[in-house]
Amino acid sequence: MGSELTVILAVTVAACLAAAVSAVLALRARVSAAERAASLARVEDELDRALAALDAMGRATERVAGAVAEASRRAAAGDALDQERHDATVRELHRLGAQNDAFRRETAERLDKSREAADARLGEVRATVDRQLEAVRADNERQLERMRATVDEKLAQTLNDRLGASFKQVSDQLEAVYRGLGDMRSVAAGVGDLKRVLGNVKTRGILGEVQLGAILADILAPDQYLENVATKPGSTERVEFAVKLPVSEGDPVLLPIDAKFPGDTYEHLRDAVESADADAVAAARRALEQVIRSEARDISTKYISVPETTGFAIMFLPFEGLYAEVVDRPGLVASLQRDYQVNVAGPSTMAAMLNSLQMSYQTFAFQRQADEIQKVLAAVKAEFPKYQGELRRALRQIETAGRTVDGIINTRTNVIERKLRSVTAMEDEVEAAATLGLDEAVGFGAGEHEDEED
Repeated sequence: MGSELTVILAVTVAACLAAAVSAVLALRARVSAAERAASLARVEDELDRALAALDAMGRATERVAGAVAEASRRAAAGDALDQERHDATVRELHRLGAQNDAFRRETAERLDKSREAADARLGEVRATVDRQLEAVRADNERQLERMRATVDEKLAQTLNDRLGASFKQVSDQLEAVYRGLGDMRSVAAGVGDLKRVLGNVKTRGILGEVQLGAILADILAPDQYLENVATKPGSTERVEFAVKLPVSEGDPVLLPIDAKFPGDTYEHLRDAVESADADAVAAARRALEQVIRSEARDISTKYISVPETTGFAIMFLPFEGLYAEVVDRPGLVASLQRDYQVNVAGPSTMAAMLNSLQMSYQTFAFQRQADEIQKVLAAVKAEFPKYQGELRRALRQIETAGRTVDGIINTRTNVIERKLRSVTAMEDEVEAAATLGLDEAVGFGAGEHEDEED
């Protein structure tokens, strides 16, 4: 029984040592050069633990041998066959111990050689890594140097371009200033011409008439007003413009509009204001009021004739400053409306009045066409159910087409994409289009691409 236990222990120790050595050799074979430095310490720890286990097993073997010897002494009184078995067991134990010691020495030698080889390979790996790091560092320095040169070149080019653009912009602005100076000279000459025009009473009247005609032409249609028309039956006096106001029955009623420009009086008022002379300003404003009243009386007497005309007329003042002076006079506008049935209008207020009249034209035309509009609406109401039915049918067709397209996109497209996932796409789009014949089928040439991008 003791000999069999000894043999089992010896075989177990040998198997453990063989497994440890094979594990070490397999681990050494698997690890790469980059991982050896990290796993060398773990290998040494495993080997140290294996040696410690071997020592422990040796001590256990010695204790077993001692127990066997003790058992042999106790069984000395036994028969000779047991003695021979005992001697054979002892010799086997001594042989196993010698083999264990030899295996331990061989394992230690192999571990030392493995450690030296690992140190050598680790040194080679370290040297290789150092060389590679040096090469990477040198390559990075070259790349940085090229990038620095490229950046410097781009900065210099950008700086030159911007400086050139700035100088060009400055030169363009200076040229524009020179042109502006020339325009200012032309404007100054035009102002002088305008002063000469305004110095003549006849030309001043023509100026107001031209401005009034331009406003009427911009807002009203040519058939909505008349020029130089006699609004009073049997009179030879002709008003400059008369706007046609539509009525429900009969010919349209005329609205007389006459342009007035008391330039001398207004010039005296401006000179008094600039000289800051209160008495002169008051006298000039009274004179301007008298002139305006006289012009309103003239318009009322010559051009207002009910029912051929409206019960009022309009006095057009061609300048906003002149219109503001007239409006600022207390009670003047109300007095002109009450005494002479004349309203005063400047360029902006004249445009507003004409826009209001244009709206009245549209309202009157809409009233005339109310019956026709009613018939059209009745026909639309009769046709609307058919239109609604056609829309519902079109909606159903669109929904059916949408479901079909959705099925194509979500089902067939996904299947095609999965089938084509392993296929490498062509890098040249032109070659791919030519292979599929898309240029001839779709007609996308180079010029058509440019037009489409435009």
